[in-house]
Amino acid sequence: MTFAPSNMTLEMWDTAFWGPVTATLDWCEANYKFSRYIAEAANTFSNLVTLAYAWYGVYLVQKAHLPPRCLIGWAGFALVGLGSFIFHATLLYEAQLADELPMIYVASYCCAILFDSKPGYGVRNLRTSMLFVSLLVFNVLFTWAYAVYRNPVFHQVVFASIMFMSLFRATYLLRSAPYAQPISTHDKRTVSRLFGTGAATFLFGFLIWNLDNVYCLRLTSWKEFMGWPGAFILEGHAWWHILTATGTYLMLIGHTCTTLGIKDNFANYKITSTYGIPAIERVDNSRSKPSKSESQ
Repeated sequence: MTFAPSNMTLEMWDTAFWGPVTATLDWCEANYKFSRYIAEAANTFSNLVTLAYAWYGVYLVQKAHLPPRCLIGWAGFALVGLGSFIFHATLLYEAQLADELPMIYVASYCCAILFDSKPGYGVRNLRTSMLFVSLLVFNVLFTWAYAVYRNPVFHQVVFASIMFMSLFRATYLLRSAPYAQPISTHDKRTVSRLFGTGAATFLFGFLIWNLDNVYCLRLTSWKEFMGWPGAFILEGHAWWHILTATGTYLMLIGHTCTTLGIKDNFANYKITSTYGIPAIERVDNSRSKPSKSESQ
């Protein structure tokens, strides 16, 4: 990662479709190396992994007839992938905001859902209403603060803080919180494993991203030596996209399972796996709509 000015030359600006870099961040990948329309090829198209996971999550929600709040989480995940795609394709400041702001919005939304432990999915009770009002206020204030204080480190610290808060809350819920119906020890271990594996994958992606930042010059020389397309394997920020997409998917599955256990009855659902990818299904798939507790 480098701060503007970017690693583009003046000659590149003449051929770049989107013009000079205006984002406050630029990455180790060479800009406009393969197309005048795509600033960073690997960093851009690696976001297709995020979009694929998000699409599959939406499919699972619709297939199992899960409550709308689950659909919002997956739709937000897709929005992050789309924003990141546009950002790395253009390296424009407006596109950077389309990447970074949804990360905060979605992470804070998922965190707030974990604190809504009252059975039923309605929003008319005081606890739930206050949670969503607080969520709105927080995101408005963060958007204002980030527009004024454009330091990407500020964004990264806030995002990491929300993620850690979500993990701590999920750990508490799995160990100590009362549930509408008891959750078996096996199911708790399964959900804990989803959160743990997802968090570890996410942190590994963060490590790769930082190695990409620290050793950018050396990695760049290796890329030139290897040649493309083989050199794409050394694009660390693209690996960050792939690993964090995988980690986020696993944590969202765990998040959904935890919510279903607290708000409804986890006995109505099961965790399955297709080609090693965890999924949520209803035990009785003949049901065409959520139970009464899911709609209240």
